[in-house]
Order: sequence, then C-alpha cells, then structure tokens
Amino acid sequence: MTERTPLLHYRLSASVNESEQRSPPAGQAPEQHPGSPRQRSGHQRQPKKLSIFFGVVIPTLLSMFSVVLFLRIGFVVGQSGLYQAIAMFLVAYFIISMTVLSVCAISTNGALDAGGAYYMISRALGPEFGGSIGIMFFLANVCGSALYVLGLVEAIVATFGVPEDGTMATSSYQVLPSGYWWSLLYATAIALLCLLVCLVGAHIYAKATFLIFLVVMFVLGTIFVSFFAVSPHTILLPSTGNPAANRTGPVPPTTANFTGFKLETLLGNLWADYTLDYTTGYMMTFATVFAVMFNGCTGIMAGSNMSGELKNPSYSIPRGTITAVIFTFIIYNLLCVLVACSCDRVLLQSDYSFLRDINIWHPFVTVGVYSSTLSAAMSNLIGASRILYALARDDLFGKVLSPAKKTSHSGNPWMSVLISWFLVQLVLFSGKLNTIASIVTIFFLLVYAAVDLACLALEWASAPNFRPTFRYFTWHTCVLGIVGCAVMMFLINAIYASASIAFMLLLLLLIHYLSPTSSWGYISQALIFHQVRKYLLMLDVRKDHVKFWRPQVLLMVSNPRSSVGLITFINDIKKSGLYVLGHVQLGDLSTLPSDPLQSQYDSWLYLVDHLNIKAFVNLTLANSVRHGIQHLLFISGLGGMRPNTLVLGFYDDCLPRDKLIDPSLSSIQCTDSSGPSQELEQQPPLFHFTSLRGSSDRQDCGEYGDGKVLGPQEYVAIIADAMKMLKNVVLARYFNNFDRAQVLSPPSSSSGKGAVYVDVWPVNLLRPDSSSYVDTCSLFLLQLACILNMVRAWRKATLRLFLCVEEGRSVRGSEEKLGQLLKELRIKAQVYPVPWDQQVALHWQRQGEWSKKHSSQSPDATTEEKKPRALEEEEDEDYVNSFPSNATRLSDDYLSAVNKLIRDAAHPAPAVRFLYLPRPPADTRRYTTYLHQLELLTQDLGPTLLIHGVTPVITTDL
Repeated sequence: MTERTPLLHYRLSASVNESEQRSPPAGQAPEQHPGSPRQRSGHQRQPKKLSIFFGVVIPTLLSMFSVVLFLRIGFVVGQSGLYQAIAMFLVAYFIISMTVLSVCAISTNGALDAGGAYYMISRALGPEFGGSIGIMFFLANVCGSALYVLGLVEAIVATFGVPEDGTMATSSYQVLPSGYWWSLLYATAIALLCLLVCLVGAHIYAKATFLIFLVVMFVLGTIFVSFFAVSPHTILLPSTGNPAANRTGPVPPTTANFTGFKLETLLGNLWADYTLDYTTGYMMTFATVFAVMFNGCTGIMAGSNMSGELKNPSYSIPRGTITAVIFTFIIYNLLCVLVACSCDRVLLQSDYSFLRDINIWHPFVTVGVYSSTLSAAMSNLIGASRILYALARDDLFGKVLSPAKKTSHSGNPWMSVLISWFLVQLVLFSGKLNTIASIVTIFFLLVYAAVDLACLALEWASAPNFRPTFRYFTWHTCVLGIVGCAVMMFLINAIYASASIAFMLLLLLLIHYLSPTSSWGYISQALIFHQVRKYLLMLDVRKDHVKFWRPQVLLMVSNPRSSVGLITFINDIKKSGLYVLGHVQLGDLSTLPSDPLQSQYDSWLYLVDHLNIKAFVNLTLANSVRHGIQHLLFISGLGGMRPNTLVLGFYDDCLPRDKLIDPSLSSIQCTDSSGPSQELEQQPPLFHFTSLRGSSDRQDCGEYGDGKVLGPQEYVAIIADAMKMLKNVVLARYFNNFDRAQVLSPPSSSSGKGAVYVDVWPVNLLRPDSSSYVDTCSLFLLQLACILNMVRAWRKATLRLFLCVEEGRSVRGSEEKLGQLLKELRIKAQVYPVPWDQQVALHWQRQGEWSKKHSSQSPDATTEEKKPRALEEEEDEDYVNSFPSNATRLSDDYLSAVNKLIRDAAHPAPAVRFLYLPRPPADTRRYTTYLHQLELLTQDLGPTLLIHGVTPVITTDL
C-alpha cells in the first residue's frame, strides 16, 4: 500500500491487508523501495487497538498533569501572583488551543501513520520542513523526558534526601545522600527504568498508564479536598544548599503558613513578586516563570505521538486532545485560585513541594508526583523513539539514521528507544529542572508553530483535497497560533529561540539538497500554483511597455541530444524572461491508441534539471512540423507570459552529434558503437530520446533523406509564419559543438589574452544600400547582444560592433553617430568601421544600371545570369521593385565575399556572432534560394545567430 493509493481504496483494504501482512524478522527494517513511500506501520506492528480514552486522553492528561501540577503550581502563583498566573495560563492555552485546532484539522484530513506531529508536518509541508521539524520535535521530546526525570528526582530528594546544607534531617526517612552527582545517579536509574518499560512496548505502557491515571486522579481529588479539610498550620520550609539564596538579605525564613481560606492571604497573592529561585539561584521574571509553567501545556501531542497505535487516529486525536486540554485548563485555574486563597507567599516561593505538606495524608501527593512524572517521562521517551523511527524509515538523512529502523518481532523500534534514552541521559547532566525548562519550551513552541504553519499552508493553497472533517478552524487561528508561538519563544529566551530557528533552517537546507525526491506531495507546489495563478491574472498585456520588454523565447528542439549547446546558450539570453523548449512530434492522435507525448515529459524535465536551466517544456503532436510550431506559437504561455521570440536551429546538411552521452565515452564512440549503450545501461535511464539522424542505430531516412522530417521550403515557411504572427525570429547555426564553459574560458594568447568577444553586424548585409541607417531589426540585434553581455557569465565579454562603410562616405561621421546612439542606449561596445567597397562592387545593384529613383525597368542580362536558379527567371517584372525579389538576384560571389569579410574582420575570433536576418521573400517559390543565400552568408562563421526583430524593444526614455 503506497501513499499514491486513493484514500477510499486505503479505507476499504486496510483492514484486510493488515491481517495479511507479516511482521519482518527481528532486527530487520521493513523492506524499502528506493524513492517509494514507506509502508504503513500497521503492516509491521500488532493490530491497532487503542481507543480515544486509552490512546489519547490518558497519555495527554498524564503528560500535562506532571511537574507543573504537583511541583510548580505554587512556584507560578508565588512568583507571578494570581493575576499574572491566570494570564499566563490564558496565553499558554490560547497558543496551544490554536495548535490543537490545527492538529485536529490535519489529523481529520486523511489516514495518519506513526510519527504524530512529524507525520502531519512532513506529509503536509514536504520532506524539508517535515524532516527539520521532526528532528526538533524529537529533541523536544528527549529534553521533555529528561525534564520529567529531573522533576521526579527533585521530588524524591525533597522527600527522602538528606539536606544539602548539612542541617539535621527533619524526619527519619530522609536517608538518601544529596548533591549533584547523587541526583544524577538517581536520574540515571529512573531513565533506565523508563527504558526497560519502553523496550517492552507501547501497548504494555498504555495499559499501565490507566493505573497511573487512576492514581493521579485520586491524588488530585485529595488535593482539592485538603484545601477545605485541613486546618491552618505552620509548615517547616526545606533548607537550600544554594549559597546565592542566602547572600541576598537577612537569614531566610525557615517556616511558612498554610492559612486556609483568608481574604488577607488572597490579597497578598494577587500581584507579582519575583524573587530568586531557591533551586537555581537565578532571579525569576515573567518569561522564566512562563517557561516553567508552559511545560504543563506541552503534553498536547502525547495522543498524536501514539497515532501509530490508535484504532482510528483521525477520529480519536481531535476528540481526545480537546477533551484533555479543556479538563487540564479548568483544573490548573482552580488550583491557582485555591492556592492563592490559602497559602502564604513565603510558602509558595520557598517550598515547591508544599502540596504534600498540606495534604490530608502526605504520601498521597508523593505517590502522585512519582507516578505522573514517571509516566510523563516514559510518554516523552516513547514519543521521541516513534518520531526517530518514522524519520529513519523515511530515509531523509540517508544512512545516518538507518540503525533506528531496527524493530523487534512485535514491531517495537528498540534501537530508536535506545538512541532516545542515550540522548535523555546526556540531557540529565544539566542537573536542574528549571535549567532546561526554557529549552524544552522553545522546542515545543517551534513544533507547534510548524503544525500551525502546515495547516495554514494547506488552507491557503485551497487544494480541493484539503477538506478535513473538523471544520472549527480558519487561517486566522493558524496565524494567531504562529504569532503567539513566535512571540513567546523570544520572550522566554531570545538567544535560545534564535539558535533553535537557525538550527531548524540548517536542517531544512541540508534535507533540501541531500534527500531524494519524495512522493508525499510538496505544499510549496500548491502554494506557488495558487500565487502564480493570481499574479498571472494581474499581468495585463494591455499595460505592456517597451521599457520593461524582455525576451520570451520559444526554442524549437528537434532532438535534445544534439541541441545541448544551443539550449544552454539561449538560457543565458532570456534575461529572466519566459523560456520554453518546444518540440513537435509527427503523428495523428486519431490513429494512435493514446497520447505518445505523456511518456516523454519526464525525460524533458530531467533534461532541464540536468542542464540546470530555467525553462518550461511544451510538446505537441501535429501532422507537420510547420503546423506544430504554429500551434506552439499560438498557445504557448499564459496571459502576459507568451513567447515573443522564436528560435530555430539552422537548416543545413551538418550531421548532429550526441552531447547527452558521458564525455568520457566520446573516444569509445568513434571506435566501438556498442560502448556507449553498454555504459548508459549502467546509469539511470533519465533521457529516453530517439537516436540522432545519421546514427548507426537509426534506420529511417526521413521524408527528405538523411533522417530529416522537414524540407527547406517548409523551414522558410515557418520563419515567414512567425513574422506574420509578429514574433521575432532567431536562426542559430554552428551551435552543435558549442561548449559554454570552454567558450567563456578561452586559452590565453599573446593577441587576445584570453578575452571573450561577441561580434554584432547590425545592418542588412544583403542590401548594401541599407547600411547607412539603423532600423527596428538592428536595434533588436543590439538589445540581444547587450542582454547577453549583462549575464554574469558573459559580463567580461567585449561587444564589437562592425560598421560597414563605403568609399566616399564620411567614416568618422557614421562612427560618431553610431557611438552617440550606443551612448543613448547605455550599451557599452567597441565600434569598428569596416570598408566593404570590394564586396559591394559584386552586388547586382552596382553591376547593373540601377536607378536611385527605383524605376520599374528590369535589370540587365548580366545580373540575370548570376541567379542561382533558372526557375527564378520567370515573372521578373512582377517582383523587380520588391526587396525579396531583388535579394534573389544576389550572386554567390557577393555572398562568399561578405562571408570572407565577416571572417577576416574579427581577430581574435568571437565566441558568437549576431547577424541581421532579412525577411523571407514574398514569393514562396524563392524560399529555397533565400535559404541558400543564408547558408553562404554564414558558412564557417562558428556559432552565429541570424536575428530578425519585428517589435521595438529599446527606448531612450526613463
């Protein structure tokens, strides 16, 4: 049973499957599948059989009725007064009530497993938050267990211990040696007792807790009765071995009074009177007293921690937890009022065990303290071990926690219990209960805030599947819980709070980068979706302005194996804009059994991760490449985020090379064709892309030979279509072998000194008469080159702008004019004038009798002979005045000469060239000639972009 299984199926089959599953052999962890969710704990444990009362109410009450109830209620009232004590309880219960509402909401939204709060948080917020908070919750339970053990030791020493100051024992049973090391010995013995019980198993513990619960309830009843039944008397105060307490003022009192119900006593206990804590010698404040008091409220997760042993966690946890919280709140406040009305302030401040001294029979309270604190210590130890076990099974920390997976025959995680006990033993070295109270409180507050955050995130994400049956919560209660927890954390101890948050964030980052991807679902994805949808609706295309223009690129990829260089380069040029990898698969859905694209998306997304680029993937199925690209141009993107620039690879006869195979295999590929395939089989099969055309294992030759599925006519038609749709067009040539790392770190030479250059030719080289002005397309060219130069990796590259000039024209004037334009556009580039009289002389305009008035006469026969195709001689008179027609008259000699000019003008050779892409001819019969001219123009130029811009992208205004 996996977590991908529908909830309904889980509900129907869980009872059947649980009886069929066999528990694993002792010492072995349950079988794990890499990347799959862990199996439900019910498969490895005894059948879940704890009810609401036994599984939730009793553990929660015993965790809350422990140290504070029996040992610290007088301390709270004595230090802070009745008003502040009630205020503290109100604040504390307000915080935990908000958290309880969140716990109830999450626990009723689906099936719960072992791990309690950790399971809720991890499945709601994802592994990063879940793992980091899980560790914090584990540490909170460890420290909480140590806190209760120390509380029990304090009670034992107060009852049976010899006074530390060397005075005579007041009773015959005060025989136990006292002191730090003796207290540590007693604490160690108690921790061992807890360990033994926990090793037996949670079910034995759950049964024993009922007896403890009866004892505690009976003792609590005797305490209430004692306030009314016991007459006023004087109580001998315990001596303190803390010299700090004796240095402040005169000799401390040795006796105090239990006055019974008196108005005078009540008035004396109403207001705060913070003094030294006689056990630690520290001055008490509201924050320190609240830290100690709040430990009585931290047991609300005891029932959640038992989620793996409950019959119906989703039903039991909300009802049991709320019942326990309401009951304890009433009892605490009643006790505060009764204590304030009947006990002297000195008694409350100087004797934390005074409830024993005012009880009908003193041993009652002693028994209650021992049983409740021992139960709470075991409850926290079991809770800690279950959280650690859940963390280990989720494999968030790799092999570090793998030993904690070991279980006994009955499914008890004995190794987790041992590890938890060992850490409890380390905490016991702190020695005093009040010393670690702040740390425990902050850890629990952090966990509570995380539970509230989990519920808040689920509520804000507005996911349809978040519909808990418990509806008494809103996002307001979650926010109030988070704010309350955060404020109290920093009020208690700002240093501890900051350190714990920093530790949690460190764990979060560690898990984010080291743990494998889980199948639990990430709340971040739901929240991002919710916010992105909202902002996309706010992104209004009618408010677009040229000042904020950025390239939004649709890069068409035939086969990613040969396009790695181009994909990474275009990623640099997008400037935080939309980047979409598009692919057209030929086919007809009506003749196919299913959509063939669905199985390919994972490979494309793995490619995006592998190349570390920020891109979306858009695949389409069409009967031709042209129609597929039209589909993508029409429908790619959403709202104001739509591609405005189409990038195509160049159409030529170069055979592609596979760049997705391991570089170390390149030498093998040349000699042994089976080498790469054998090596790739040993690696995870991430990329399921087809073989490249021309490769030995690809048999089809394609419609146009050599594996091509696209002809030259259709290719140019795609360019024309994009321009009709007002999309900028970029053709990329010679990026097959482009290696970004190699290009950006060229070998140093005497001439270039390792510099990187980007060459820009911002004029239409096919029309010399247009070289004297700069149009929209030229500015688009400059903008893309400037954007590339703004990218961090390309920041050190030098832009070289080549200005073509003819004899007789003012070179200096043109250069100054271009320089001024660059200055206004804030583009830093070096301008190089290039004389091209020899090349222009070969142009058909200069060889014929070209009229500057653009007369409608046909050019002479010499120009006609230089046309590359005989077919294009037809109907010259219809096209003589249109540039597309005139462009077809260009001779191969002229194009070769311009190509040589471009190559010779650049020393050293640039990393990439930006050239002006002229419009395709209006006559579709001349598409092939147009493509032939572009091929000659860019022959052997290295990585080159032919760019045609149709929209204004640059402004000189603010």
